[in-house]
Amino acid sequence: MTKKKLGNNYRYLLFLSTIFLLLNSTTPVYAEGLGASEDQADITVGCLYPMSGRAGILGRDSVVGIRLALKYLEQQASADSPRLRILLGDTKSKVSTATTLARRFIEDEGASFLCGVVNSSVAIEITSIAEETGVFFIGTDHASSRLTSEFLHDRYFRVTNDTQQSMTAGALFIREYFSDHLSQKPLRISYLGPDYEYGYQVWADFREALERFNVDYEIAGVLWPRLNEPDYSHYINELIKEKPDLVVNSLWGGDFVAFVTQATNTALFQGSRFANFEKGGDYEIFAQLGNQMPLGLLLASRHHNNWPETDFNHWFVEEFRRKTGYYPSSGAQGAFTGIVAIAEAVKKAGANYQDPTAIQQAFETLTLTTPEDPIGFQSYMDPNSHQIQQVMAIGETVSDDRYPPATVVLGNWHIYSPAELEPGLIKPN
Repeated sequence: MTKKKLGNNYRYLLFLSTIFLLLNSTTPVYAEGLGASEDQADITVGCLYPMSGRAGILGRDSVVGIRLALKYLEQQASADSPRLRILLGDTKSKVSTATTLARRFIEDEGASFLCGVVNSSVAIEITSIAEETGVFFIGTDHASSRLTSEFLHDRYFRVTNDTQQSMTAGALFIREYFSDHLSQKPLRISYLGPDYEYGYQVWADFREALERFNVDYEIAGVLWPRLNEPDYSHYINELIKEKPDLVVNSLWGGDFVAFVTQATNTALFQGSRFANFEKGGDYEIFAQLGNQMPLGLLLASRHHNNWPETDFNHWFVEEFRRKTGYYPSSGAQGAFTGIVAIAEAVKKAGANYQDPTAIQQAFETLTLTTPEDPIGFQSYMDPNSHQIQQVMAIGETVSDDRYPPATVVLGNWHIYSPAELEPGLIKPN
C-alpha cells in the first residue's frame, strides 16, 4: 500500500473515531477534520445535527452528505472557489446541547456560518443566536414555516422545503386525487402530529392551504402524541374509531417507523387512506420497515432516490451508497445542498465575502442545481422569505426492490412546481 493510501485510510479512520466520540459523549462535543484546515480556510462552518437517538440516522447521513459536497466542490473548483472548514456537532436533538455548540462554534472557532438542525424547536433557538451574533444560519433539515415568517431575519436562509410548501402541495394533491369524492361531499380528515412546534405548524399550514384552494373538508379528529412516543396503540385505535376518509400524519424518522409498525396489524390502513406529505416518504423509513411497509400510502419527502431521474441525482445516490454501503435518507441531500449553497454564495460575493451584506445579497439571488431538481428546473431562493423554491413530488408506495433493504419506493408521482405552490413568485435573474 502506498504512503498516500495509508494517509487517506488513517484520516478516514480518524474521522470515524471522532464520530464515534460524538455519538457516545455525554457532553457537547464537536470535531474538526472536514474540508480545509483552520489556517487555510476562508470560511468556518459549524454544522449541527443529531447523531444519536431516533433522529440519529439523519445526522449521520448528513455528515456523509457534507463529505460528498466537499468532493463535488473540489471537482468543480476554480481559482476563486472558497476553502471551507467544517465543524460537526451532535445536538442529540436537545435545545441546550445545540445552543452550547452553536456558541462554541462562533466564539471559540470563529464560525461565520451555522448549518443544519433537524428539529424545528431547536432551529428556532439557533436562529435567535445567529441573529444576535450576526452569523449566517443555513437551514438544511428542519421545516417549520415560522422560521421564514415570524422568526425571519437577514442572516437566515433555508435550502430545503418547509411545512408551508409541503402542505400546500398536499392540499393540491388532495384536491386532485380525491376529486370524485369532493364532487359529492366533504372529505373527512383526521390529523396526527408530534406534540411540539413542528407538528403544530404542519397542521396550521395544512388547514390554511386547504382553505386557500377551496378544498371542502371536515375535521374528524386531531391527535398529539409526544415526540419519541413508544406506544401508539391508543392513537391508532382513536383514528380507527373516527373513521376518516383520510388520515394525515406528520410523524417523521423513527417515530413514523414505530407508528407504521404498530398500525400494520390493525384495520387503520384498510379503513382510511393514509398520507404523510412531509417526511413519510423518506428512504430511511422504507429501509427500516422493509417488507412491513404497506403499499398504497400517499407520501412525500425532501429527496427521493428514484426521482428525478437525472444524472446528478444518480451520481449523488450512487456516490453515497459507494461510500456507506447503503442508500441515503433525505437529510444527506439537505446537508449536501447547504454546503454547496454556502460555497456558491461566498464565491458569488467575491472579494467582499467577509462583508455580511454582500453574502446576504448573494443568497437572496442564489440559483442552484441540486440532486432533487428535475431536468429543466433549477432551485432558486425567494429573496423575501429566504426560502428556497423547489419542485415538490408526492407519490404512492409501490413494490420495488432496486434499493435494498427497502422493498417499496414511491411511484405514481404527482409533481408540483413553485409556480403552482406560490403563484406570482418571481424567480431571480
